[in-house]
Amino acid sequence: MTSGRSPGAGLGEGSGGGLGQEDGREPGGREQGGRDLGGPDPAPGSATEQPWSRQRLRSNNEWLLLERLRTAGAASRAQLARDTGLSKPTVSAALATLEQAGLAREAGLLAPGRGRVAVLYEPDPTAGYVLGVDIGRGRLRVAVADLAGEITARRDVPNRGRTAGAVADAVIAEARAAIAEAGIGPGAVVHAAIGTPGVWDEREQRVRYAAQLPGWGRRGLFDRIRAGLDTTISVHNDANLAALGEYARGAGAGSRHFVYLLLGTGIGMGVVSGGKLQRGAHGAAGEIGFLPLPGGPGAGAGGGHGGGHGADQGPDQGGDHDQRPGMLESAASAESVVRSAKELGVRGAATAKQVFDAARAGDPAALAAVQRQAEQLAYAVAVVSSVIDPDLVVLGGGMGQSSDLLLDRVEEALHALTPLRPRLAPSLLGDEAVLIGALSTALRTARPEVFDRRSAAVARA
Repeated sequence: MTSGRSPGAGLGEGSGGGLGQEDGREPGGREQGGRDLGGPDPAPGSATEQPWSRQRLRSNNEWLLLERLRTAGAASRAQLARDTGLSKPTVSAALATLEQAGLAREAGLLAPGRGRVAVLYEPDPTAGYVLGVDIGRGRLRVAVADLAGEITARRDVPNRGRTAGAVADAVIAEARAAIAEAGIGPGAVVHAAIGTPGVWDEREQRVRYAAQLPGWGRRGLFDRIRAGLDTTISVHNDANLAALGEYARGAGAGSRHFVYLLLGTGIGMGVVSGGKLQRGAHGAAGEIGFLPLPGGPGAGAGGGHGGGHGADQGPDQGGDHDQRPGMLESAASAESVVRSAKELGVRGAATAKQVFDAARAGDPAALAAVQRQAEQLAYAVAVVSSVIDPDLVVLGGGMGQSSDLLLDRVEEALHALTPLRPRLAPSLLGDEAVLIGALSTALRTARPEVFDRRSAAVARA
């Protein structure tokens, strides 16, 4: 980890108010409007008009209490009655049902200076589990969390897959290993949220524009992963998940309108406005790797690559465009840093990290390469600022870890380009941003799903 904190930090008790789902999808794939990352999870079944019934009323009361316990912490019956406006008998009955369903449990005793000792209640975090997956060209990160968002197991391994099928199988193997380490059965995982380069095409059920992972756009890969994990999955752009993670528990917390730049093997962007992710009409909002560079050979050509994209994969592999050197990604990625360094005479620097390390050591050519990179990033920020007008731009991903070298240079170059000057900040979550966003997204799907399942089981009993 680069941030000095667990990916579970900020996902535990009371954090659910800051955890969101990227695409506003209800359990079972139902779509609804964007969700407020700052509010409670939506009530189960809220996407569909429900007829009134006593059972529905009781269910709503139980959900209300469960959300109160999750977002504000353990409480007694009397406190819950005061907070929700429900009568004490209603609260007692609802808590009894929640306990019977395994959704809530006793959390200790409250002994006031006067009066009777009161029993405290909390949600039972072991009622279900979620899986977060971050698929990158270089590494695979997988984590299992309970319903409180606490990490129970995680895996972080090199991505050694040389084919799309091998990568899919590695994801399955690492996820199964994490589930085994968590000490839970496979059926305990309610939902898995997967972050990947590219754009998820819901209609075709495949990823587009992810040529950094060869063949990753092939149809059927995520059916394979779904079958291997034996649970429901949702697939999300990695920069979007990172933006959600950063908004929930990182540098973007409290921002009205912020942009997260994922800087690594490619360049991607996530936009969170008013607590809601902006995805665009086709899920491609933030694919700034497609942005033509002024005067570049690809300018106006209409092809290119967003975060994590690369060379043409062909129609059967899911490639949509060939790589054009005039596109932003060709000039603002880890590979472009290395290429610039070599052009400027830096020796022995095969990775962006080595270039930045050489710059820190005072190598003039490496410093020139960093300056060139900062100018390209400043151009991207200038364009984004003129269209989106963010109050904050967060630099994340692998290169975002070199903000000590980049931030001041990007800011200086930005000021030379435009009078629009959003605040720039480094990511606080580092390499964990995508994984944290994946877990929080999975939780927003899993919590109502677990409530529905367990409540229905009690009703049938």
